[in-house]
Amino acid sequence: MTTLHFLSHTAWLCPALMLLAAMLPVCSGASQAGLWRGFQAMSALALLAALVNLALGSQAGPWPGVLGVSTLGLVLAVLVQALGTVIGSFSARYLQGEAGQRQYVAALAGVLTAVHLLLLADHWLVLIAAWALVGLALEKLLCFYPERPFARLAAYKKRIADRLADLLLLAAAWLAWSAVGSASFPALWAHLAQHGMSPALQGSALCLTLAVILRTALLPVHGWLIQVMEAPTPVSALLHAGVVNLGGFVLVRFAPLLEQAFVARSVLLVVSAATVLLAGLVMLTRISIKVKLAWSTVAQMGFMLLECAAGLYLFAALHLIGHSLYKAHAFLSASSVVREARLQALYVAPSPSVASVVAAPLLSGGLVLALHQAAAPGAWPWWWSGVLALAWAPLLWLRAGPGHWPLRTLTLGLAASAGLTLAALAAHHLPLQIIDAPRSGFGALALATMLVLYVCMGLLQLHPQAMAAWRRRSYAGFYLDEAYTRLALSLWPADWAPRARREATTQAAPTLLSDAQR
Repeated sequence: MTTLHFLSHTAWLCPALMLLAAMLPVCSGASQAGLWRGFQAMSALALLAALVNLALGSQAGPWPGVLGVSTLGLVLAVLVQALGTVIGSFSARYLQGEAGQRQYVAALAGVLTAVHLLLLADHWLVLIAAWALVGLALEKLLCFYPERPFARLAAYKKRIADRLADLLLLAAAWLAWSAVGSASFPALWAHLAQHGMSPALQGSALCLTLAVILRTALLPVHGWLIQVMEAPTPVSALLHAGVVNLGGFVLVRFAPLLEQAFVARSVLLVVSAATVLLAGLVMLTRISIKVKLAWSTVAQMGFMLLECAAGLYLFAALHLIGHSLYKAHAFLSASSVVREARLQALYVAPSPSVASVVAAPLLSGGLVLALHQAAAPGAWPWWWSGVLALAWAPLLWLRAGPGHWPLRTLTLGLAASAGLTLAALAAHHLPLQIIDAPRSGFGALALATMLVLYVCMGLLQLHPQAMAAWRRRSYAGFYLDEAYTRLALSLWPADWAPRARREATTQAAPTLLSDAQR
């Protein structure tokens, strides 16, 4: 009994072990191979501790009011630590022979330490400090190749967004503290339950929402997430799978505050819907695999925060978990994806038929509604069935030509749509202790956003040449990042920018000379 009681209060073990792993490169003179072995041992122990905490399902935090636990936090601790363990093993092989591995190990362990602290945060100051530490440690990984000017520019643009987010979080904490009289989250929840919202808490919710928008790379500060492709591939996997998702976790934690903040939810709804639409359109026209994955992350982050704005917090949490697993696999297997893309480029697939593009949403919509009513009526509002139907609809597109069998495609598409819908219904009943608060007005905009995106996808497939002008603008990201880039360059220290330009010119000179000689 005593052992179980002790184990139920060991949520602090994960950040403590990863902090020890971060100190190894500083305090130990071990070789690079020894450092990686030490990191992997600490990471495996932290993963075991996270699994034990999740299995025991303790709701007793190690320091109530400062460090606490939640069911979603326990699940994400396992997920983050598992991804960190895999990414660490991948990095040891990927960076073999590279300089700077000692700093890389320290920074990777530092990111994991800060993420675990954020998952345990039960106090405004802990949340702000942990999120700031995530960005500072991640910057060291993003600039692993400091000779790459675009990597340094992306890290600098992220730093600007992070510092603005820190200021907004401090403002949110001060407003909430002044209204509640305490900076602990349990006190905030109790105050909301007893007294409801006040103008100060409305302002706190708005500042928190704006900070999450900045941290999660939504429009218009999304550009740095695209440009960090200069970083090593395991760093991209860590960023897209385990770090940029944290905004969704924070909003789910603050659901009691967000639920009563109409202005904050409205801002979140508009920005996230615009991000889903524009990033989704840009992703359709990009060619580079890693860049396409990056734009996909921007669109998925927008969709996850759109779910929060519409009050579907459980779906946002499930989206976060699914996106983390998918993006980690996608980036760590990017080399095989590139090979497959090159092979597919040799074969031009025929366009889908107009009838299938029009009928697909109707078929998938009928399937989703039927399964919803049969398996778990009331699990989600009607408009969410429409969103899911539009998401599954491209699976039912029928193409003509050799190698395509309409009946087989339709059968497989319906089976996949049914499987995804049943998985969503099953996941909806997981004991994550998250309560949805759907708003029909907000959900209608989410449905309209998905409908516009689907129409654009269909037009792009049916009439690609007729949309050439749109494709050029979409390929350029609709020029949304240029203003933010100009701002970053105007603030960039003078001794950085000229050197970056010289390095870029030096790297380009041999190619230009070779072209001139030819």
